[in-house]
Amino acid sequence: MIVDALLKKTAISFSECMIQVFTFHFFSCLEIFILILMAVDRYVAICKPLHYMTIMSHRVCGGLMALAWVGACVHSSAQISLALSLPFCGPNVIDHYFCDLQPLLKLACTDTYVTNLLLVSNSGAICTVSFVVLMFSYVIILHSLRNHSAEGRRKALSTCISHIIVVILFFGPCIFIYTRPATTFPMDKMIAVFYTIGTPLFNPLIYTLRNAEVKNAMRMLWRKKLISDDKK
Repeated sequence: MIVDALLKKTAISFSECMIQVFTFHFFSCLEIFILILMAVDRYVAICKPLHYMTIMSHRVCGGLMALAWVGACVHSSAQISLALSLPFCGPNVIDHYFCDLQPLLKLACTDTYVTNLLLVSNSGAICTVSFVVLMFSYVIILHSLRNHSAEGRRKALSTCISHIIVVILFFGPCIFIYTRPATTFPMDKMIAVFYTIGTPLFNPLIYTLRNAEVKNAMRMLWRKKLISDDKK
């Protein structure tokens, strides 16, 4: 997107478009699985702290990450198969700023009802089920905090809140886009900008600003700036 904006490039080849579809869905699905693994890590750390090192060993974490990569590859392969099965024989102008299945469905020279159902059952189901699983896991974590001390609850909430914010910001737009029939709205491109650009930009801020070390470093930097301004 940055290259296209700088070069004022508005054309993309069919093969490049298919690569874009694959990589977009691969990394998006990988992020979903990583968010689920992070929720599992939070659950074990908060609810079973004495067994954390045993349960979340390096071998287990490596296996879970490998499983996430394989799952993302399977999902994106299914998406690219749907895209390659579409016949394109008419208009070639995509009403979007990147290649995705929904704008491509509008260019296909065939009935796309079944393809859209497959899209919803794949991307839509992954988004919705993953979001429900994540929210349910955090309900369990928050319920278990009743048995913790006030300090323990504060630390656990500080750890979980940033993750919950990221989950809501990421899954909200994705569910809106991928769980409905093949209809488009004027706001779709703006929502796509939010979850493809906005959320990744917010992630570092959300995670780092919840970190005590980062907050202390920012306070020290701010104090040094105030002191230097006073000396001037």
